[in-house]
Amino acid sequence: MCGDMLDRQSFSTADLFGRTARLVGDDAMVRFATMRVLLFGVGGVGSWCAEALVRSGVGHLTLVDPDAVDPSNVNRQLPALVATIGRPKVEVMRERLLAVNPLADIQARQEAYSATTAANFAVEEYDYVVDAIDSLADKLELILRCTRKEAPCTFFSSMGAARKLDPTLLRVSEFWRVDGCPLAASLRKRMRRAQRYPERKFFCVWSPEVQRTAQMGGTLMPVTASFGLALASLLLRDAMSRLSTTKQL
Repeated sequence: MCGDMLDRQSFSTADLFGRTARLVGDDAMVRFATMRVLLFGVGGVGSWCAEALVRSGVGHLTLVDPDAVDPSNVNRQLPALVATIGRPKVEVMRERLLAVNPLADIQARQEAYSATTAANFAVEEYDYVVDAIDSLADKLELILRCTRKEAPCTFFSSMGAARKLDPTLLRVSEFWRVDGCPLAASLRKRMRRAQRYPERKFFCVWSPEVQRTAQMGGTLMPVTASFGLALASLLLRDAMSRLSTTKQL
């Protein structure tokens, strides 16, 4: 399909992302196109992060998620349509992202990250790793691996996006400064219990809001999507800041 699209249309990335280039400059666009991003989780948060990255000109993106689209995903997840129920989320997302930019390198891996599978993912080969994993145990393992002192990747993580209604309350903080997020508190409790801690600081997208009358797992798309968009913005701005630092040197 993408090959046919390229045959029918003559365009360049400058045509697709000219409006972004007007904002960030040509050097940033080159950086976006060449850097490699690894995204774990393409659900209510990660799918929107992926969309924002590719629409901003990121040229190399690997998607990792073990799940297939479920009817319960339709309320918030980008790959979830009635027509895609039962299909692997990463495959649906890859098709969509290539429809946005057929020139992009999008890799889809229908796999789970865990302590037993960690060696299958060469996180050190990526410029950025983004965590949008739901499983607390797996999230902890990814955090600890990507924040090792010898790990060259820059790492960003999403804290809990469930049981929230107001996307304007979102914040970005260093992990140990996250206050009022039950998921972050659970992660810190596990770290202390196991005496295993991140070796480097990392930033998180989070919200202090908790709708205590809401049932566990209750979610709203404007909130989960905003988490994903905030992660994408955090990554892009970090890439631009590093570019500025390099120029000054």
